[in-house]
Amino acid sequence: MTSNRELRRNAQRDRILDAARVQFAERGLDQVTMADVAKLAGVARATVFNYFPSKYALLEAITDEVLGYYLGMLERALADTTTPTATLVRALFDHMGAGIQQYHAFHRGVFREIVKIQVGLDEGGEAERTRAASLGLLEQVLRRGKERGELAPDASPEDLTWAFDSLANGTIVHWLYDGTSGSLRERMQRAAEIFLGPVAIDCEATRGETLPDLAPEFGMFLSPVPSRPTTEEPS
Repeated sequence: MTSNRELRRNAQRDRILDAARVQFAERGLDQVTMADVAKLAGVARATVFNYFPSKYALLEAITDEVLGYYLGMLERALADTTTPTATLVRALFDHMGAGIQQYHAFHRGVFREIVKIQVGLDEGGEAERTRAASLGLLEQVLRRGKERGELAPDASPEDLTWAFDSLANGTIVHWLYDGTSGSLRERMQRAAEIFLGPVAIDCEATRGETLPDLAPEFGMFLSPVPSRPTTEEPS
């Protein structure tokens, strides 16, 4: 049974994370200090360091939450046994684009960490394990689509997984770092069609279908900024 002290600690940690999300979204990662996070969370600066020994550790925890949200999207996609695979693919691209576009300053910092994980510069942490789990679920979704005859029979699920991942993340990264002109959501929608064009059987037949809601019922969104947290006296 969780003790009251542990519940208070968990609540305090969550409040610090909430404050960091707000600050990173409003001002960007580089402009925010741990003192800024502490002030908004209503705790002493030392208290923030008790939970997160550096700003990088704080960002890593938030990155894991973003990846965990994506994992939840894929879990819902896999649980949906009736929607065509092409429509699920479109929903995944669309949902990511809409969320990230809303808070691009926040995601510039987060995607720095995701890219490090992708190229193997940051291994062994929780975020890396969450990403690996996401790739496994994505492969299951695409493998099922192939088994149902909805994706080209000569495309391996492994190759499709890496193509999806590279196209989705590449589109996001270019939008974040090469200038945020235009709509990321629209770019992601076009990217989905580029992915589906060569591999989806009768791709046109599913275009225009209502996209399923893949938003998990827990945690933060890809546009993860809550209202400013309620603060308390520094402790």
